[in-house]
Order: sequence, then C-alpha cells, then structure tokens
Amino acid sequence: MDKRTREKYRKILLEEKEKILGQINSLSEDTLASSQRDSSGDLSGYSMHMADVGTDNFQRELALGLVSNEQQVLYRIEEALKRIEEGTYGKCETCGKAIKESRLKAIPFATMCISCKEKEEAQSGH
Repeated sequence: MDKRTREKYRKILLEEKEKILGQINSLSEDTLASSQRDSSGDLSGYSMHMADVGTDNFQRELALGLVSNEQQVLYRIEEALKRIEEGTYGKCETCGKAIKESRLKAIPFATMCISCKEKEEAQSGH
C-alpha cells in the first residue's frame, strides 16, 4: 500500500476514533452519571416504583454494554493506526496478502482478508 493510501486510511481511522470517543462520552454523561432519582425527576426522599428501578437498571446495563463495545472498536482503531505507522496496515495478519480496499472501506480496522476471516468464523462456528 502506498503512502498516500495509508494517509487516507489514517484520516478515516482518526475520524472514526473521534466519533466513537464522542459516543462514549455522551453515553457516560447522559446515562451513567445520573442517579436514579435524577433520571426520574423525583427530588423527594420517596423510593421509586420497582418497575421504574428495573427500567433504570436495564438502561444502565445497556449503556454499559454499548460503552464496552465502543471501547473494543476504539482499541481496534488504535491497533490499525499502529499498523499504519509500522507499514503493515492493509496486510492480512494470517496469510500476509493485501486486504482488498473494498473491505478496508467497510471496516478500516480489519486485520484479515475476507478468505481468512471466513475460515476463522467457520472454525469458531459464527
């Protein structure tokens, strides 16, 4: 992969990184930082209805799951940026062949070509 193409993907990855960081911050601020009383608008000392508590807990767990998924993608983006610096970006980590640009456009942090990824998924049962 030439330097110009690597630079193009570096910019794409940095943009994606900023977007994900914004999503993580938004989820953290909106959902995770508020208490149950704050989110319900109830400022009295009375307890919340059990259904409200359950809904609030579900929303918090969902937000935690989303943050966790976003952090995994963020890690993959960081690894892809390292591969760009090392000059190994765009090469399949399994077979060493070039990853097709159509795959990198869809998943800019991909580490495997389509064939190797399909083989991996077939072996793992996904």
